[in-house]
Amino acid sequence: MAAHEKLKTLCLSAAAQIQSECAAVLGQSDNPSKAAQVNSIEGCGEPLIQLLGRQASQLIRLQQDENSSKSPKISLLLRRLDDILSESYSRFYAYLFKDLPVCWRQLYTDAAILKFAVLYPFARAGSSTSTMSEETALDDLVKTLDLALILAGAAGEQRGRKWIDTAMTLLEESLGSTESTQDDIPPAKKLRLSPNQNDKPISRWDSTPSFSKHEPFTPPITHPVSRTAPLSLSAFQSYMDSSPDGPSPLIITSLATTWPCLTTNPWSKPSYLLSRTFSGRRLVPIELGRSYVDINWTQRLLPFRTFLHTYIDPPPTPTNQNPNPTAYLAQHQLFTQLTSLRNDILIPDYCYTVPPGHPTDPALNQPELDAPQLNAWFGPASTITPLHTDPYHNLLVQVVGRKYVRLYSPRETGRLRPRGKEGGVEMGNTSLFDVGVLEGWDEVPEGGGEEGIGGQVGEVVEEGGGVEEFKKVPYVECILEEGDTLYIPIGWWHYVRGLSVSFSVSFWWN
Repeated sequence: MAAHEKLKTLCLSAAAQIQSECAAVLGQSDNPSKAAQVNSIEGCGEPLIQLLGRQASQLIRLQQDENSSKSPKISLLLRRLDDILSESYSRFYAYLFKDLPVCWRQLYTDAAILKFAVLYPFARAGSSTSTMSEETALDDLVKTLDLALILAGAAGEQRGRKWIDTAMTLLEESLGSTESTQDDIPPAKKLRLSPNQNDKPISRWDSTPSFSKHEPFTPPITHPVSRTAPLSLSAFQSYMDSSPDGPSPLIITSLATTWPCLTTNPWSKPSYLLSRTFSGRRLVPIELGRSYVDINWTQRLLPFRTFLHTYIDPPPTPTNQNPNPTAYLAQHQLFTQLTSLRNDILIPDYCYTVPPGHPTDPALNQPELDAPQLNAWFGPASTITPLHTDPYHNLLVQVVGRKYVRLYSPRETGRLRPRGKEGGVEMGNTSLFDVGVLEGWDEVPEGGGEEGIGGQVGEVVEEGGGVEEFKKVPYVECILEEGDTLYIPIGWWHYVRGLSVSFSVSFWWN
């Protein structure tokens, strides 16, 4: 069966499931056990469940009636589904995401699946009922499912993430994922080993342009982090257990140099990343601004190609033109959303060791993770993560470009001036001190106070925590090269600065 027919069948099957589940929850089903299986949407209330079920039924009727005039009915169906999406999303603001009842997340996801199912058959190129271009239709299809992934976590056991991943794959196969970047993608060729590059596999992407390695500024290293060649599991466990004060940061060199992201599937190539993001259509959450503690910092959802071409690899502009603000894809679970990129990295074996708890405050220890948490960090030169701590042990793997990292011991926490609550948000894991400003690498940001002390200069100085005191706090620092891995023990404060275009992956574990 062709991919188009498979996707059409998948959409109709989802609509039938949703119709049946809504009827079961409303007590209109002859199968009582069905309601027990799907009661996660019960909390959304009868009116919304009825509305969702009616849209599923309407979709099925439209698909079955080949001769009806569909355009007005489709427009009405899409408006109703948008109403459900808007209503369910409005409930997200009443909770922290971890406390958000799953019913609202599943309602959003199911409405998005139905919207995708409505758009797909009637928006294909050449459809007599389509009033939009194929490019616009494809963008809308991808956006609909990506919003369900990013905003609602693709909730739902019956469909959810698995359904969306399958639909995305079939969509690429049926409509073509490379039509807009075909000229950038070289033809496949047999991989071979290069005798001149330490037996490095030659990739089909080698002939395509790479990201710039230009570094506008490179900090000097005066207190270097210790470095070592890859350790055995037992040796790494011994390292973590060797000091009664807890382990110190450590660079493990060349740990990732054989991973696909550094060899056959190079993340250093814009064309490769576009090919793995549906020609750059996939949505990603972007931070706009120098640092997340700056007053003008904000967030947006952008297609990956817009992020890439506007902020990472923009075309040359006149020198007198205002540059774009700094944009950063930061701490995003990209590999849950884009499984094609997840296959390019490996989870280091060190994530399956048993690290020690927090060295100064056992109350900060977190429940044991079922699996390591992976996050992506991708941005241009001069991206910044301010001085902060993580709740877990961290392996930071540098894949593309170089990064500067400065680290302070958890035993210096009192001298680093944790922020506390700001605007109702707990910011106690972030320091008041702006390392880049204090070192003279950056200008004082708007609303940033004086001398790089987070807008609370008077309070800090009065309590004896001013700039001169901060500069006496001991630290270690490093520049991460491609393939390097930095072990950051739990509790260690760290400031991170992209020196060039940079792509990193962090692995949290405990």
